[in-house]
Amino acid sequence: MKVFITGATGYIGGSIAEMLVAAGHSVTGLVRADEKALLLKARGIAPILGTMDDNAILTESAQAADAVIHTASADHPASVVALVTALERSGKTLIHTTGSAIVADHADGEYATKTPLTEDSYFEPVPFRRARVDMNRYIRQAAMEKGVRSIVICPTMVYGTGRGLQADSDQIPKLTALSRQIGAGVYFGKGLSYYSNVHIDDLVDLYLLAMEKAPGGSFFFAENGHSSFKDLAGLISNHLGFGGKTVSLPVEQVIQQYGEYARLGAASNSYVKAVNARRLGWSPKAPSLADWIKSLPCV
Repeated sequence: MKVFITGATGYIGGSIAEMLVAAGHSVTGLVRADEKALLLKARGIAPILGTMDDNAILTESAQAADAVIHTASADHPASVVALVTALERSGKTLIHTTGSAIVADHADGEYATKTPLTEDSYFEPVPFRRARVDMNRYIRQAAMEKGVRSIVICPTMVYGTGRGLQADSDQIPKLTALSRQIGAGVYFGKGLSYYSNVHIDDLVDLYLLAMEKAPGGSFFFAENGHSSFKDLAGLISNHLGFGGKTVSLPVEQVIQQYGEYARLGAASNSYVKAVNARRLGWSPKAPSLADWIKSLPCV
């Protein structure tokens, strides 16, 4: 199968691309820079130079492929419209990547949500994430209205070493860097909020399974556990050699330093259960977040 991937040099997209190549698929990847194009080519991925704003390139690349996996951005409407339009009435597969910040709240570390949301649960997104929720809905509706086998996958906090050009995920490395700077594991507010998580290898398995089996219009959370940010701070502290020492910072600090996105990613509840993925046959096998961090060399 020929698969076109946006974000092929990124953490998630690069990991998917590597596994697709290993499985014998022909993979093309959108890339912005010549030097990274050469690195992709060396890994058996055919580079396509362009950006998410290049409508003609997205259209041509999508139409030349049997399936498209969009991982470059969860918040770029123009690229989504271009890909859906390119595949209209083709019956081809389009897998879009969103993120579980769509269900995040403004707990700011002060409390934990006790019951996880499933794919069928009703939730009201915070204003900052309403546009992302609307875009996910547009993609799923393309299965019914535009003849595209469209699927949305919603990763939670992803951990583990990436298989492609980008080895590091987003949230945990940033919390680790801040903790190293402070000299203790860092959390915000009381650190009570729950965030679900998933290992990158298990996440990639879900993409490949969805590409093979998922019906159009599907939505999948990807999770295999959860942790409070205070507990995560303790794990990071031990990893850094701080003996489990943790410290609370005001949530205003993370907003000031990194913006509203970081507020949702470091102090909110994003507690979900991947019911649909397990119904599809997804069976996570990688180490838990705690076991993975404990296995890292102390630095």
